[in-house]
Amino acid sequence: MGLFDKLTGTKRPADGAAPQSAAEVKAALLGLNSPDAAYVIRDGRAEGADLVAEWRILEPAWRTFFVRAQVRRVFQVRMRLVPEKNEVRSLDQQYEVTWVGDTPRLAIATEAQRGQVQTVSKRWTLGGGEDGGLESAETFRFDSADLKNPLQDTVLGAGWTWRGVITGKL
Repeated sequence: MGLFDKLTGTKRPADGAAPQSAAEVKAALLGLNSPDAAYVIRDGRAEGADLVAEWRILEPAWRTFFVRAQVRRVFQVRMRLVPEKNEVRSLDQQYEVTWVGDTPRLAIATEAQRGQVQTVSKRWTLGGGEDGGLESAETFRFDSADLKNPLQDTVLGAGWTWRGVITGKL
């Protein structure tokens, strides 16, 4: 693995791995969808990609006497399958979003990231412990690797290369 591959997050399959067809790779990636997953993998033609894996990151928002969750950030991995090279080109995008209007809807805020995004977000709360001292508990956690690792493992398992894109088009 070269320095540029390390910077872009490019990973190659094990030597001797027989590459599967593009249709099989696409089906395997779509097969990662499950009701228990915090993300969805869907058709990405509207965004100029073959597939988009999207994780909406929920963070707690306090209201008068109750807690509700609202989307604050949207994290996407856009993927293009390149059958001639047996590779999946990926581009990450993360947007800060806000709620607008009387009927709340998402609007992209001023902050966005594009390229290969590695992000970890955690929220802790302090409270009284059983021994009477202060105790902290993790109440929210997001790590972009929780979405990207299953995608990469699926692509590499199919004998394809996972190629990260930093700038430009997929």
